[in-house]
Amino acid sequence: MNKYKKLAFNTAVFAIGSFGSKILVLLLTRLYTKHISPPDMNTKDLLETTALFLQPIFTFALQEYLIRFGLDKKYNKKTVFSTSACITFVGLIAVILIVPGLRFIPILNFLKGNATLLAIYVAMSSLRMLFAQFVRSRDMVKLFSLDGILATLTLFVFNVIFIAGMNMGVKGFMISVILSDFCSSVFLFTTAKLGQFFRPRWFSPKLARAMLRFSIPLIPTIVMWTVTSLSDRLFITNMHSTRVELGKDAAGLYAVANRIPNLISMVSTIFFQAWNMSAITENDSKGVKSFYGSVYSAYESILFIASAGLLMLIKPVSAFLTNTSNYSEYATIYIYTPVLTMAVIFMSLNQFLGGIYNARKLSKNSFYTALAACVINLVMNTFLIPEWGLQGAALATFLSYYVCYWARIIDSRYYINFKFNASKSIANTALILLMCYLIIFNKTFWQGWNVLVFIAVAVINSNDLLATVKKVLKK
Repeated sequence: MNKYKKLAFNTAVFAIGSFGSKILVLLLTRLYTKHISPPDMNTKDLLETTALFLQPIFTFALQEYLIRFGLDKKYNKKTVFSTSACITFVGLIAVILIVPGLRFIPILNFLKGNATLLAIYVAMSSLRMLFAQFVRSRDMVKLFSLDGILATLTLFVFNVIFIAGMNMGVKGFMISVILSDFCSSVFLFTTAKLGQFFRPRWFSPKLARAMLRFSIPLIPTIVMWTVTSLSDRLFITNMHSTRVELGKDAAGLYAVANRIPNLISMVSTIFFQAWNMSAITENDSKGVKSFYGSVYSAYESILFIASAGLLMLIKPVSAFLTNTSNYSEYATIYIYTPVLTMAVIFMSLNQFLGGIYNARKLSKNSFYTALAACVINLVMNTFLIPEWGLQGAALATFLSYYVCYWARIIDSRYYINFKFNASKSIANTALILLMCYLIIFNKTFWQGWNVLVFIAVAVINSNDLLATVKKVLKK
């Protein structure tokens, strides 16, 4: 199987396993918006984002080093898993001991009453990640995808029980995720027979040092991506303005608005799981420049076409994914979605370019570019949110990802000089921004104009997309 077919096959398997589950997660937004008020939705979102912030710190970026070393044929799988498990278990003990104390930090007052649950949430999520990433590193992509389906189904069932049935709100959500991750961990451990790969005596100090040398520079990188997301909510919640409405209600609306672009993020995540494996395994192969260039062009085209399609249908999509019967405020979130969609496009492209850094073990490059994004986001939030409210937060996020994108596209091509069409990227960005402008300012006949812009985006990107498809189909 050639590298294009291998990437396409893995993407298809991840898509089959993820598409239904991802759609189900999006549909849960209707359940959340019906039973959880905007202020509580903000608390829920802050807890989720805080878990994403804490996990790489206490697991030493497990998701990065395990897939990198697990796919590398130079290392024994039993040694990789046993070493990773020992590192992870140390982190889990630290989670249980330290995280409950975070509720005493003033800016983290949303943790009061939720800190213990958050510690269990992070620990169980980390355990599931250990098992799932090792399964993926063994190239068991079908099992990995099946687990994704089962995990989402259990999450849905537990949400219905604890949120819709028992009306437990945010705590019900946390308990649902913990139980879903527990079921997933048991399923993966037994089905993949992971017990055969773990013995304390197989722990390798030498491999542990190599893993940590690779992953430690990535910890602040992952953390900074999370800070970029978390800071928006904290600024909106805690800042005061005489020009726009801020506070917990506004932050809750912003949290839901962020869920709509997840349709694009869903496509990106499915592809990135397959791409990250190909980037590592094809790192030293012949024709790597051509491979990267073709895949990048197709990926960029898919993201822009999908985003233009989403914005063209933004009002009906938003209405479908939210339930306004109890909280009518959610009906306005489509106004904040366009710029957040732009942010997701460049977050996804940054992930792609980060795959090059991972394949070449260039952790410091990931760190510096993510640091630039984080600083820009914090500075822009300070100035834009008091003036423009939720739109200011969305714009700050977009600008930080956009600057990071250009830094990475220039820097990464020093290491793999793949083909890149800058004029096409700028034209795509301009057209999507035009769609954002038409929606946000409610211009006359904006729906009709956006149909025309969507057609233009599709035409601009069709050639690169078709060229890569032909390479996949080529025998």
